Amino acid sequence: MSKKYHVSLTVNGDEYECLAEPQMTLLDVLRDELKLTGTKEGCATGDCGACSVMVDGRLTCSCLVLAPEAEGRSVETIEGMAKDGELHPLQQKFLEMNGLQCGICTPGILVAAKALLDRKPDADEMEIRYWLAGNLCRCTGYDKIIRAVMAAGEEMKGA
Repeated sequence: MSKKYHVSLTVNGDEYECLAEPQMTLLDVLRDELKLTGTKEGCATGDCGACSVMVDGRLTCSCLVLAPEAEGRSVETIEGMAKDGELHPLQQKFLEMNGLQCGICTPGILVAAKALLDRKPDADEMEIRYWLAGNLCRCTGYDKIIRAVMAAGEEMKGA
């Protein structure tokens, strides 16, 4: 029987505690222990970006972080993006501009795009494409995604 680790972390502003097996990832904790299933597993190797979350303000592939390493950390997931029942401008623009299809990559892309626009709401198309290069989508041609991020940036600048 393997040793379990006590993990306490803040997710989307709420405090959580759980017991985690040593091989469990932050993604496993979010989905299986905390039942926050918005973050998706695409590859389990950090190559696709579907599991992107913010850990202490840094964009992170949650499949690459072991659960015990999340101890004491602050995590932001797709579930924390909408506030008080209002969609974030990125979420709204993705809906309006059809920036999603099957939805596996969408949460990771939204988290990554928010990380960029929080830093630089006036990011141009090339910067957005570069920033989102670690997020793979097998359904779209990326054009609608990029356009939605640019439109959300314009809205966020004006707010």
